[in-house]
Amino acid sequence: MTIQNIALFKALGSKMQYLDAKQKVLAQNISNADTPNYTAREISNPDFGRVLKKVTGDNSVRLSTRTAGHMAPVGEAAPGRNQKQGEFYEVAPGKNAVVLEEQMLKATEASMDHSLMLNVMKKNIGMIRMAIGNNN
Repeated sequence: MTIQNIALFKALGSKMQYLDAKQKVLAQNISNADTPNYTAREISNPDFGRVLKKVTGDNSVRLSTRTAGHMAPVGEAAPGRNQKQGEFYEVAPGKNAVVLEEQMLKATEASMDHSLMLNVMKKNIGMIRMAIGNNN
């Protein structure tokens, strides 16, 4: 059995592949910041529950709460978090709709998320090694 067969590592790998694709799209947006008539592209963010279901093949992973105040019920957004912020882009005189600051912030966020996934993966591999008695 390899770590690729463990559902957690499949999910982490899928998230890292998504973040890699997102970085590529953001890099294209930044490199075309001066291209006339270029509109910034964005990769859609997959729903983690859907990705986890696809990776694990079932719905066996669920969150549970002890009191109703801990989190919103399944399928409902928490109060105050159900509003999606509208996306507004500046348009340069050359009809270019890429805002460099926004793209750089998104690239930094994707990089931080990728580092988080990598650290979670390393920690879980460390726990597996400790469990089997190989602390190298």
